[in-house]
Amino acid sequence: MGVTVAYPGRDGAHAAAAAEQLFSNGAEFAPMSSFSAVVAAVASADVDFGVLPIESSLSGPVAETHDLLYSSLLSISAETILRIRHCLVGPADASLRDIRIVHSHPAALDQCRRLLASMPWATAMASSSTAEAASVVGAKGDPSEAAIASERAAKLHGLTVIEGDVGDHPEAYTRFVAVAPYTRVDGRGEAWRTAFSFVTDHRPGALYNAIEPFARFRIDLAQLVSRPIPETPWRYRFDGVLIGHPLDEAVRETLAELAARTRRLHVFGSYPAAGPR
Repeated sequence: MGVTVAYPGRDGAHAAAAAEQLFSNGAEFAPMSSFSAVVAAVASADVDFGVLPIESSLSGPVAETHDLLYSSLLSISAETILRIRHCLVGPADASLRDIRIVHSHPAALDQCRRLLASMPWATAMASSSTAEAASVVGAKGDPSEAAIASERAAKLHGLTVIEGDVGDHPEAYTRFVAVAPYTRVDGRGEAWRTAFSFVTDHRPGALYNAIEPFARFRIDLAQLVSRPIPETPWRYRFDGVLIGHPLDEAVRETLAELAARTRRLHVFGSYPAAGPR
C-alpha cells in the first residue's frame, strides 16, 4: 500500500509537482486548503507526509513554513528543488491586448513585474495559488481574464499559454520539504542537512556566543535567518540549516554546545541534500 501525501493547493500547483518528485512510486496525493491544514493532517496521522515550500531562490525563506515547523513536532524528512516557470495563460481566444485582469498567487505576481508593467491596462488580482488562478480563469472562459500559472495548470483547466516564461528571472527555483512525524537517523556526512532553530538571550554578543562552536568544530552553516517570536514582541529566534547529521561527532558536539548557550534549541530534522545551496 502506498503512502498518502498532503500538499497545499490543488493539482497543477507547484507544490503538487514537488510532491510527485518526492514521492514518485505509487503515492496517493491529498490536496489541502492551506499550509496549516497540511501540518495538521500529518500531525493527526490522517496522511503519512506533507509537502511544503520552504525557500525561494528569489524571495528567500517561506515564513509560514518556518513558523509551522517551529510550533509543531514534525520533522523534515526530505527535500527537492523545483524550477519555477511562470506562464501567462488564458482561454484559447484570449490575446494580450484584450486582457483586463490577471489572476495569480501574490508571490507569482511579484516575480512577474516586468510582464505586468508591460500591461498597464490590466489589473492584478491575488489568488490562493497559481493553480487556483488557472482554475478560476478556466471556469469563467472570459478572454479578458488570464492567469499566471504553470503550463501543467493550463492544460488541466483547458487554457492556452499566451506567453511562456514570463518571470523576471528565468533561473527561479523553490525548495520544497517533506515533513513527517519522525526524525530520520539513517544518514551521515556532508550529503545530509540538519535544520534547527534557537533562541538566545537578549544581550550583546549572544548570537556570536551561540554560533561560535560552528567555526570551532568546522561545521558549515548553509543558512541562518531570523524570525519574530509572536508571544514576545520585538524578540527573535534564529532558524538555520547546517551541513551534516547529528550522529556525526562534530555536529553532535556543536549542537550540544548550542543547546547549552541558548534558551531553546529545536531541531527540525535531518534529510539528504537535494542540491547545492
